[in-house]
Amino acid sequence: MGIHLIKLCVGIDSVTHLCERQAFRLAQAEVNGEPRELFHRTRQMPRRREELLDGGSIFWVIKGVVLVRQAILELRKVRGDDGIRRCDIILDHLLVPTRPHPRRAFQGWRYLAREDAPEDLGLAESDLDALPEKMRGELIELGLL
Repeated sequence: MGIHLIKLCVGIDSVTHLCERQAFRLAQAEVNGEPRELFHRTRQMPRRREELLDGGSIFWVIKGVVLVRQAILELRKVRGDDGIRRCDIILDHLLVPTRPHPRRAFQGWRYLAREDAPEDLGLAESDLDALPEKMRGELIELGLL
């Protein structure tokens, strides 16, 4: 049975903002003649590699709430500009909205068991952003989102 990762989406205000940032990164890669890949670079290679590559996703925590996920396509060893070994988590371009789930801040990434992962919503990416933040928070607390 596979597993997922969960990660804080630092500096991102909404799912729409994440989508815009990733679209910009893809456009920059194309301009620079690089592969049109989305990746998150991290210091450590996940030890549970095979489980992650068996249908795993990275669940993004935005402003204290899990709101969206992206499928993990590959884990690639790379060397950073500083010469230190890193891991690029290669991500699918599709952002999948999930049932909002509050999550406290933490450092780095964490494993997330499949049974603990928020369900997909099947909503358009902008639907959650359309809700006022206070209302969204109250709906989450009531367990309605």
